Amino acid sequence: MTLLRHPANWWRENRLPLLASLTTLLILLFTVGGAVGIANAATKPASADDGVKGKTFTIATDTTWAPFEFQRDGELRGIDIDLIKAVAEDQGFDVKVDVLGFDGALAAVTAGQADAVMAGMSITKERQKTFDFSNPYFDSGIQMAVGKNDATIKGYEDLKGKTVSAKTGTEGYTFAENLGKQYGFTVTGFQDAADAYNDVTTGNSAAVFDDYPILAYGIATGNVDLKTVTPQEKASSYGMGVKKGANEALRKAFNEGLKNLIADGTYQKILDDYLGENAPKAAAIGEGKAALGNDKLDPGKPGELPKNPGFATDTAQTHGEFTIATDTTFAPFIYQLDGKNVGIDMDLIRAIAANQGFKVDIKPLGFDAALAAVSAGQADGVIAGMSITDERKLAFDFSNPYFQSGVQMAVAKDSDITSYKDLKDKKVAVKTGTVGYDFAKELGKKIGFKVNAFQDSADMYNDVATGNSAATFEDAPVLQFGIASGNVPLKIVTDPEPGADYGFAVLKGKNAELLKMFNEGLQNAKDTGVYQQIVDRYLAIDDEGATSDNSFLALLKTSIGPLSQGLLLTLLATALSILFAMVLGILFGILKLSTNPFLRFLASAYVNIFRGTPVLVQAFFFYFGVPAVTGQPLDALTAGVITLSLNAGAYITEIVRGGVQSVDPGQMEASRSLGLGWGASMRRVVMPQAFKIMTPNLINQFIITLKDTSLLSVLGFAELTYQGRIVIASTFRSFEIWIIVGAMYFIVIWLLTVLSNWVDRKFNK
Repeated sequence: MTLLRHPANWWRENRLPLLASLTTLLILLFTVGGAVGIANAATKPASADDGVKGKTFTIATDTTWAPFEFQRDGELRGIDIDLIKAVAEDQGFDVKVDVLGFDGALAAVTAGQADAVMAGMSITKERQKTFDFSNPYFDSGIQMAVGKNDATIKGYEDLKGKTVSAKTGTEGYTFAENLGKQYGFTVTGFQDAADAYNDVTTGNSAAVFDDYPILAYGIATGNVDLKTVTPQEKASSYGMGVKKGANEALRKAFNEGLKNLIADGTYQKILDDYLGENAPKAAAIGEGKAALGNDKLDPGKPGELPKNPGFATDTAQTHGEFTIATDTTFAPFIYQLDGKNVGIDMDLIRAIAANQGFKVDIKPLGFDAALAAVSAGQADGVIAGMSITDERKLAFDFSNPYFQSGVQMAVAKDSDITSYKDLKDKKVAVKTGTVGYDFAKELGKKIGFKVNAFQDSADMYNDVATGNSAATFEDAPVLQFGIASGNVPLKIVTDPEPGADYGFAVLKGKNAELLKMFNEGLQNAKDTGVYQQIVDRYLAIDDEGATSDNSFLALLKTSIGPLSQGLLLTLLATALSILFAMVLGILFGILKLSTNPFLRFLASAYVNIFRGTPVLVQAFFFYFGVPAVTGQPLDALTAGVITLSLNAGAYITEIVRGGVQSVDPGQMEASRSLGLGWGASMRRVVMPQAFKIMTPNLINQFIITLKDTSLLSVLGFAELTYQGRIVIASTFRSFEIWIIVGAMYFIVIWLLTVLSNWVDRKFNK
């Protein structure tokens, strides 16, 4: 069969002649360009720049950041506004100023909607990953201000146990956050400086932290009823930012224009107009100022809310609570660590919720069940390393992408398979519902291999490690995380294929507000570096992230806690199910013996339905189907107990019917002849004898019901089997975990059997 050549193969075959041609072309371009540049340099002044002259650039800015950006008499004013206009005039270009707010300005530049952002924007290392900055045009400092008549707060130590305010995304907020840890106060973030100030004047906050020129201008103009009580703290410098790698000509023109305006005194006049006697010396700006918070931020521990400047995680909960469905075994995006759901997806959705003011209730269900939960209205959204595809867009509305993935192939460590063509006539393992599954299915048609599908990543890895499958296809970060952490005994043999983007999803046409908040929170997380912090937690693996002790005892020690919790829930579900099943079994068992044909039909229909359909189908029906019709959601325990009760009750119905019919009919006749009614005869004479006959069968049914609780794991019910899968998701050691889980089931069932047999002996003496 003729195969279409992969782009990577084509490149390897043709790279030498292409590189030679490209090199020759570049040499010619540099030669001609250099000659032209020398000629131009001799005839043109240094400040001129053909890249910007005569052009119009869109400059995004803030809305309420006086004295840098504000409106007066309907006109946009401020240091930033006057400066960019003066630079534009000096360098021969025009500007169109878009007032978007700080977060909106950053988003506009990164999305290509604006050419640059100028909004009192501090130059930090985190932002330098996304933006290229001009030379500094203002050196800032942080000050604390309190109410004008407040005589109780004179220094930082007076803030202990109190609340302070600051504008989110500013260095004042960062400074206050760090200082709060030292002096014991909390910080409330606001989108606008005016709101932060008002929170102090109304008494909700004891103080506000802000850049000194902002505070000084507001107090000097009489618009801010506060007073400063501390000297300036050193902070970073402001710069104009353009999207990284774009608009280099504009950035250079700004630098050249700024230099010219400082030299001729124009910029000093702008500073004096707004800051008066507090104005800094323009010529000294950018010299020797230390930036606050420029060091690389600690990514923090899995499951923690990020501690990051400018990204509020203490926002008031104003948008209610949303149920978010997710997968169970998809590390590093979703898995459990120390009994807590962690991973890139989990940390990201929690950070966005904290930033946007809503709560989340995480429901780990497995990928297929998570999609079904959203479709049935059991969950508001799903985040589970879910690829954005055209097919899924028919059923779901997706957020902006939050991760770009690609599919890779991995094989056993001792395998000699090195490429796709080596898979001919073999089997590969994939996880259902993933891009890896779709990729393998299509590739299998070309190469000629079969696909084994699994519900969990750990199962497909083990299928390869044990030799049942020759290879596995999985998203690159998932494979890399498992192999790097030492828990996946495979090796990667191919480069990542171009893959789909991951997105957060809601049911089509539903929860538009939640989707909007996710997008806004995601953009904030990217702008402030929070997103990169979270990704670094899981993908920047170092020695501390690797497993230090891979012994069985160490595994038992770390897993026994969650497995014990799962066992308790297993026993709870079993006890409740058996209790209700006994009631149903006795009731319908007696109805099957009724002389009324309708009652017999009703009992028979119940038995036939629940004995004639799989328990798993019944569980899905009660958990997903019934709420979709009634609009009343059921939790996993309730749906599970209903399922097992009705299922076991159908079998107990037949046990009761058979037990009663096994009692000699003469017992009933004798009882009736003594004057007892039918009910009293059944209760005092027939049923006690019938239970002696039924006991062995009832014991068997109790054991079956206990084992059937494992099927409830598909609903996200955290019983023993579910907890075993969760532990495997983070350790990938399925062989040992299933041995432990099996041993726990065996011990419990053995004890139940012993107890039941003891009761049987006592009862049947």
